[in-house]
Amino acid sequence: MTRQMATGIAGTWQKIQSRWRAQIDDVLPWGSGRRSLWGALIALVLAVLVTLVWLAGRYEASQVQAELERDTADAVSDLRSSLSRHIQAVQALQANHLSAEAWPAEAQVLLRNHRDWLRLEWRAKDWRLLSAADSPLRAPAFERIGRAETLNEASQACQRARRVNGPAYSSTYFLPQADGLGMEVMELCLPVTQAGELVAYTVVTYSLQELLTERLGNTFGRRNELSFIEPDGTRLAIAGTQRKERRVFTTQQLVDLPGNTLLLRMDGRRGEPDLFPNVLTALVTGMSIALITVMVLLTKDARRRQKAERDLAEALAFRKAMEDSLVTGLRARDLKGNITYVNPAFCEMVGWDAEALMGQSTSMPYWPPEMVDEYQQRQAIRLAGNAPPREGFESVFMRKDGTRFPVLIIEAPLISVQGEQTGWMGAVIDISEQRRIEELSRASQERLQATARLATVGEMASLLSHELNQPLAAISSYANGSLNLLKDPQAATSNVDDVHMALRRIAEQAERAGRVINSVHDFVRRREQTREAVAPQTLLEAISPLVNLQARKLNVRVHTRIEPRLPFVWCDRTMVEQVLLNLARNGMQAMDLPECRDRVLVLQVKNAPSQPGNAWVEFAVTDIGAGIGADVQTQLFNPFFTTKAEGMGLGLSLCRTVVEQHGGHLTFGPHAPKGTVFRFTLPAASDAPAAT
Repeated sequence: MTRQMATGIAGTWQKIQSRWRAQIDDVLPWGSGRRSLWGALIALVLAVLVTLVWLAGRYEASQVQAELERDTADAVSDLRSSLSRHIQAVQALQANHLSAEAWPAEAQVLLRNHRDWLRLEWRAKDWRLLSAADSPLRAPAFERIGRAETLNEASQACQRARRVNGPAYSSTYFLPQADGLGMEVMELCLPVTQAGELVAYTVVTYSLQELLTERLGNTFGRRNELSFIEPDGTRLAIAGTQRKERRVFTTQQLVDLPGNTLLLRMDGRRGEPDLFPNVLTALVTGMSIALITVMVLLTKDARRRQKAERDLAEALAFRKAMEDSLVTGLRARDLKGNITYVNPAFCEMVGWDAEALMGQSTSMPYWPPEMVDEYQQRQAIRLAGNAPPREGFESVFMRKDGTRFPVLIIEAPLISVQGEQTGWMGAVIDISEQRRIEELSRASQERLQATARLATVGEMASLLSHELNQPLAAISSYANGSLNLLKDPQAATSNVDDVHMALRRIAEQAERAGRVINSVHDFVRRREQTREAVAPQTLLEAISPLVNLQARKLNVRVHTRIEPRLPFVWCDRTMVEQVLLNLARNGMQAMDLPECRDRVLVLQVKNAPSQPGNAWVEFAVTDIGAGIGADVQTQLFNPFFTTKAEGMGLGLSLCRTVVEQHGGHLTFGPHAPKGTVFRFTLPAASDAPAAT
């Protein structure tokens, strides 16, 4: 206000100075010139007095208006706080999880404490009424018109509350009463959730008249008149008092609520400002200070203007340099679709000058001719506001030389300083290079897939070499034993029987090697392997000759423990036998140490803890060797990791893969007092009998 006063005085003073110079320049007789000087002085004094009085009156009126606006803002803040406390009270009622019989009593307590509440309702999520309570402080609000005829607003509020998962208010509506009158009401809907799921709604019916009286009347209604109004000025509810003063000051402010917006109006009557508020006592001082202040303010204002102009010029230069350095094309259009701005990157992209593009709307020169109709329809949809903002979409542009190139367009509303949309700003990105890189990536992916197939062939070769070592070693052992028996010229009948047995074993191991090749081939190709119901004891008996052969060589005693009446297991017999044989050999080799004198290997089979309807059988291989160190445990199942000089590092990795293909788990742990136990599970065959 001080600046406005100074500006007004400065303008008046400049006018007087111009008149004074004109009077001095005139060649007039002394008397006429003197009268002109006195007239100028009187005009100056009168102008200053009138200006000061007028500005003082305006200032006092603006202070009254500002006070009324502050009161209105405080009233809106208090009203929002009261409504927030109401929401907390309803949430507390929901948190009690009351039954339909106990709920009305608790609701009556809230209705007595809140005079502006007309009714509380508890409704199911299908909008069925579970319980309700009317305010005991007045007649039932829906006595004249049934509640069913006014549920539309409450239903819409609950739909909004469900979408936002929070409170929502309905629009106001008129509710006739039994006494022939009526009132404006509003609904509050609060969803009730349990474990994140909607189960019910709590609906509160407000009286706008009581809401004004109870929440704002005692505080702001003593000096002002409060009212909720429609945008056209129609009053919905009135509270407060109105003084009999000549001048009325009015202010309005929005009460923004979830789902609804109320307009609060505050009218206050005040006396007219005094005609000469302290002017006579401050006139001489004010005039002197005003003349000096005018010059100071003008100087400061000129400096501020110069600084603002420099800052604006620097900002424009920075913006221009930034826009010129962008590689992304920028295009601005007004609400009619006319191009109002393009940056150099966009012009370079399409090959057209900015002058040729300005004002274009119906058919852009960078649109391919065959796509003009499609682009015009898409532009019409965008200008109509039906497309969501900041939505990126791909398109095809045409350069001036006729070449096509793909682009990505991202458009957003262009908002002015006043907050109004004046058009659309689009960012255009040339994605030709991106498409080329995608093609290169797709070709590289195909080459990687071919390399992966070659790696699979190598994996199959490694797997075959590892798995065939065991049956081939067994064949070699049986063949050497048979030769030793046949060299004895005094061969007895028992030796001949042993030779026959060894030859049968050789045939079995040869057949086993064939099965290994087929199983490993299927394993590498990731095909479903042949599975059957096998008794756990049969699996142990199949590997027993090979285990016992190595046990005698390493001086190891093998103990087999099989729990009675075990179910059959559903598995690929050959692969599971390889797992058991590999674990048994690893356990015996772990005890091949000088300090390990009592060497015992335990093969155990028992029922595993299972969930209802899903039975499992657990196999365990236990040794009493030196155990597994902490540094080895973290990489024990890694392919090609081994602690043996002649090992390949594939055994345990393949064992775990086989077990997991059967749906089980392979684990290991320490065995007290020393040693290690390996356990794995296999699914039980549901339709096979139990093993005896």
